[in-house]
Amino acid sequence: MNIADPALLVLGLLVAASLAWAAIAVARRRTAALAAAGVAAGSGRGRLAGAWFTIAGIAVLALAVASPTVSIPVSHAKGTVILAVDVSGSMAATDVTPSRLTAAKQAAEAFINAQPGSVDIGVVAFEDGGIETAIPSADHATSVAAVRRLSTGGGTSLGSAIVAALSAITRKTVTITPAGNAPGIGYWPSATIVVFSDGQDGGGASASAGGAGRAGGAAGGGGSGSGADVDAGTAAAVAEQAGVHIDTVGVGTAVGTTVEADGYHLFTALDTATLKSISQTTGGSYHPASNASELNGIASSIDLRLTVSKEPLPLAGALIALALALLAAGAVLTVARTGRVV
Repeated sequence: MNIADPALLVLGLLVAASLAWAAIAVARRRTAALAAAGVAAGSGRGRLAGAWFTIAGIAVLALAVASPTVSIPVSHAKGTVILAVDVSGSMAATDVTPSRLTAAKQAAEAFINAQPGSVDIGVVAFEDGGIETAIPSADHATSVAAVRRLSTGGGTSLGSAIVAALSAITRKTVTITPAGNAPGIGYWPSATIVVFSDGQDGGGASASAGGAGRAGGAAGGGGSGSGADVDAGTAAAVAEQAGVHIDTVGVGTAVGTTVEADGYHLFTALDTATLKSISQTTGGSYHPASNASELNGIASSIDLRLTVSKEPLPLAGALIALALALLAAGAVLTVARTGRVV
């Protein structure tokens, strides 16, 4: 327990102790006087009950005015979330209405709006590479604006997207060595990456300057972290070593559809195996979203890790209520025993 004003507590307890001493002294003098008069004195406990309740009320009130508090553990969402949104050409497919990317953007925006201000949110758009479009910030309006600017174009590199997200979390360029590790990345247990993608991982050497690049420039984002193509499994393993969970959201259907790209009609379908592998590697979860209604519920299905912190709980209100009850009981007992309030 913490006491904000110990001086008031000491003063109040001295007053209560003085009243207790006075009550005992009066009771002894009364007993002595009755004995001198040859009158048997009854038990003084019942007669002094009202006084003891009153003194206890004063002592509790003294504690209340000293503004005591106790620290209690409180769980709340706090940390960093990076929304990695696939903006490759396959995300223009319409097997999820009105299109995969549009539905993903709506779900991402709903997710952002559902988060408390204690959660910093960043956005990474990825096609051939990862392009950071908005650095993690408590200003969620910036993240929403970055999501709304996203447009399709290019291939997909899930590995580069994860590296870009890790760079956004650590606020430094993350480079994965040929041995499959990232020296000096640190440990970030309160960070989560949420990937919105159809899972088709074509890979690529670098980030293109398509629609996602324009969004990144508008939001003041940075690059993709590592310029070289990175295998998604390797990038997920690095995230796991850094304590970062990755939740994946599968946008699309297993039946698939065709999408036009550079004059060609290409078949595209949801690759759940790749997305599940990424999430399982990092201890995250896979969330299927084959239609718009499932995507709209993503905000409530993704569980962010809770941070436990100790917060002060004021006790003054409860103590004042207890003090008033004791004082009232003392007054009632005094009136009942003696016919007087004091």
